[in-house]
Parts: sequence; C-alpha cells; structure tokens
Amino acid sequence: MTTRLDVDLGLIRKYDRPGPRYTSYPTAPHFSPDFDRGRLLREISETNTASRPLSLYLHLPFCETLCWFCGCTTIITKDRRRAPAYLDLLEKEIRLTAPLLHPERPVVQLHFGGGTPNFLDPAEIRRLGECLHHHFSFAESAECSVEIDPRRLTRDHLAAFREIGVTRASFGVQDVDPLVQEAINRIQPTAVSEQAITWMKELDYESFSIDLIYGLPGQTVASFSKTLDTVLAWRPDRLAVFSYAHVPWMKPAQKLVEKAVLPTPETKLTLLKTVVETLTSQGYHYIGMDHFARDGDDLQQAREHGGLQRNFQGYSTHGGADIHAFGISAISQLPGHYRQNFRDLPSYTAALGEDRLPIARACFLTADDRIRQKVIMRLMCDLRLDFDCLSAELAIDFRDYFRDALDRLAEPAADGLVDLRPDRLVVTDTGRLLLRNLAMAFDAYLKPDERRFSRTV
Repeated sequence: MTTRLDVDLGLIRKYDRPGPRYTSYPTAPHFSPDFDRGRLLREISETNTASRPLSLYLHLPFCETLCWFCGCTTIITKDRRRAPAYLDLLEKEIRLTAPLLHPERPVVQLHFGGGTPNFLDPAEIRRLGECLHHHFSFAESAECSVEIDPRRLTRDHLAAFREIGVTRASFGVQDVDPLVQEAINRIQPTAVSEQAITWMKELDYESFSIDLIYGLPGQTVASFSKTLDTVLAWRPDRLAVFSYAHVPWMKPAQKLVEKAVLPTPETKLTLLKTVVETLTSQGYHYIGMDHFARDGDDLQQAREHGGLQRNFQGYSTHGGADIHAFGISAISQLPGHYRQNFRDLPSYTAALGEDRLPIARACFLTADDRIRQKVIMRLMCDLRLDFDCLSAELAIDFRDYFRDALDRLAEPAADGLVDLRPDRLVVTDTGRLLLRNLAMAFDAYLKPDERRFSRTV
C-alpha cells in the first residue's frame, strides 16, 4: 500500500539551494583530464573475475531536433547516414574493451540512452545487438532498457529492440500542454505517446516509464495537474518527474526557453507539492529524488529490501555490477574509479582511430571517497543510516568520523527532515523531498558558496 505524502512548502522553500544530484561521489566536476591510464587499466583487471556482474550503457547521441530544455550530450542532425559511421565507432570501442573483461562475466543490465536511440533504423538496432551479444555473455534475467522518442518511432523500432533483448522502455513527455511543448520546442501530441504505449503492449514489453518535468515555461498548477491526470490514465509502471534545471551558462540553448515565462519559484514549489501528493495518492511509491513506482515494481521492492542502487542512470536495482559505458560522454564506474569518454565526436573518433580507449577524464577514489560514497548512496537509497552497521562495514567509528556531518544535520533534524538518534539516522517523509540537501552534509568537496549545480527543488 502507498501512503499520500503531504508537502510542507515552507521547509521546501527554506532548503531550496544549488546542490549535486549525487549520481556519483565524487561528483562529475571532480573528474580530471590528468589521469594515469596504466592505473586505470590495472583497476579494470583487478575487478575482472568471472562471477562479477557487468552493467553496460550505450550512448546514442543523435536527435533530429533540439529540445530547448535539454541538458544531455546530443548531436542535432536529420542526416541518417551518420548512424552507420557512429556504429562503426561503437563497435570498435566494444572490441577494444571486451578483451579486458572475462568472457564469462554476466551482463545483468543493459541500457540504451541518448540522444535518441531510435534514431537508428531497425537494421542498425539489430546490428548493434548482434555486436553486444557476440562480445558479452548476458544473464537470462538481464534487465535491458531503452529510452525512446515517440515522435520518431515506428513499431519496427520497438520490435528490433525487443528482438535484441530489451524488455523495458522509457520516454519523455515532459508536459502534454501544447503551449508548454511549443515553449520548449518539443511538439508531441498525446496520440503519439499513446501509440507508442500500444505498440509496447503488443510486443510484450514488461514495463514502461514516463518522464515529466516541472518548472517549464508556461506551466501552472492547473495545467500540470491535467498533465498528471492524462499520464496516470496510461498507467505507467514508473514515473520520473524532474525539476527543470535552468543552467544556460552550461547549456546555452536553454536561453531560448527564456523567451517564454518561467514559473516563479513559489509556483515551482507548488508544482512539486502537486506532483508528490497526486502520485502518492494514486498508488505510486515515492522511491526518492524524482522517481515513483507502482506497487510491486522492481524499484519499489528493491527499496523495501535494501537492494536499491544509484548511478548515472538514476535509481537501479543492480548493485555490485561494474558499469562499462560506450559512446561519446559515456561514464563508466568501477569500485576504484570513474572514467568518462570524450564528449565531442572528433576527439572520440580520433582516439579510436589510434586504437585507444576514448577516455577524456577520470577520477580515482581515495579511501575517504569510498567511505563517503557508501554513506551518501545508502542514505539516498535506504533513507536511513545505521551507525553501528556502517562502523563495522567501513572499519571506522561512524559517529567520530562524521562528527561534522552530524552537526550539520542538527538543523534539518530540528526542522523534521531527519530523525537523528544516537544509533541511527532516518529520513522523514518531508526529508525525502530534500535528499540532495541531506547528502550534502557528507560531501567533503562541496564549498559553502557552490553555484555550479542546479537547485535542489
């Protein structure tokens, strides 16, 4: 059973400030282009045992048109002839990586992101699937998912993804209001989204999820309530409802959004209140951050049983897997490091032309990083920290090691965001809306006047 969450706007307003999303720790701004490639390869080898699972991510960056709100790494083009050349590069990167990994390591998770993965035509999708299945061994229960764009989708696209093992699909709606869609340059009639859902059901996809964004130009509480009603009628298994991060200094195209009127901070807060209260009253569990899942969904079960994880794809059910990512901007994660590919196609192409892995920057975790990474991720996934258990697991005295962090949580505790006791910390219902703020207390890199990040609400 789900429980409706009531949102205290006063507290949300008080804690709304810039902060990381903690899809990693240390966060991406701390990755460096000055890294030891030999050490990186040694670390890949050190974790390379037959029983250690793999998670694969492939970044397919092409989009036909630019959505003005978008913060992803994309290449805008209508030239479909660019896809085969990019597939050549992906296949070469896979061929360079596969020999570094034990051939019996099971792939338990595969995700195609972008960009627009269905920019590829069905034959190209099958070609990529054949390459992956040739080089890697997939577990029977592997969770394979894809992000699609319903505006450029055919049934054959979905059939091709299904043939290569994909069972889950997600797609962005953002908002069904035509005026909002026009303001963000993403015209997507409701009938187009509904057709995609019909095809997924016909092809026996196990689940589908919908992405929405609040804080977009032209949105009102009344209009976004209608969007929620429309989307809920489709009965998605999961919903991701993101706060629009307006960062035009990082994504200049977002300046185009400013031609319309962005909601006031007060309206945006009320939109968040509407989202949380509506979804939790309609049978969805609030997983954390911006994710909601229906009763019985894998994410909800993982959260209840302590198996929830968080990485660059958001919340996940597969912990303990090394993430190897392919394509421009893609980020890989091993226990001892993060590494990110070149974000631009020329540099990515040049590295592969020299038979080098196209790594642009990396971050090697210190002992302190690993401790804080564990604590932050467990806080964001389990919504609690057991001090004695973590002391034993991390070989530290938790209360002493994190004395400063616990002091910083005194005010959130007084405001009812956390229940702070001598032996544990438990996030309250209100605190779940401000997980980023709570995690910031454990971040050793964060500066008090940090402005590079989006706001937490």
